Amino acid sequence: MARKKQRHPFDAQAFLESTGVGKRVITYARREVIFSQGDPCDSVMYVQRGGVQLSVISHAGREAIVATLRRGDFLGEGALAGHPVRLETATATQPSAVLVVPKRQMIRLLHSHHAFSDRFIAHMLARNARLEADLVDQLFNPSEKRLARTLLLLARYGNNNKPQRVLPTVSQETLAEMIGTTRSRVNFFLNKFRKLGFIGYDARGLTINPSLLTIVVHD
Repeated sequence: MARKKQRHPFDAQAFLESTGVGKRVITYARREVIFSQGDPCDSVMYVQRGGVQLSVISHAGREAIVATLRRGDFLGEGALAGHPVRLETATATQPSAVLVVPKRQMIRLLHSHHAFSDRFIAHMLARNARLEADLVDQLFNPSEKRLARTLLLLARYGNNNKPQRVLPTVSQETLAEMIGTTRSRVNFFLNKFRKLGFIGYDARGLTINPSLLTIVVHD
């Protein structure tokens, strides 16, 4: 019996580089702003390396972190929906490289290359599902469970990575903003997780053990 040919996942970065748009790559230092809320929305970006945090500031001046992105993620997709300005502020959480694709060129690539279009649509569906899950998490789960879920998401749990996952430095203040609680509560739960063996600290940052999932699924 003939063996089926194994399909490799679509490499969006290699594709973008091969089309000639890969030459416009901008590097950012940790905590450097990539774009600000209210800036012109005229391009879509692809994270080549590093990490990016998306945040929104209300009219009252309150800031909320709405997403964390890593290598292989897109940002600035609002340009394709006709948004004239950026709705969030994007900040590098570590030294990062971002590939910038002008809006018109991105639209042309999506129309003419089906594999790339499928990859982008899959990204958007996953992002929407994540936002819905985040809303449910915020409305119904206690802060301890929200923190555990956030750490697992930051570590990309379930994305075929190694059992032990090491995160770059994430401040307790940032985690508190992400889950809607205080820094002291985050510190309390992190210490509890560490004593239970769910997480660990070392020179490289925060290590997440998949057993942390028991906090999320426990009622």
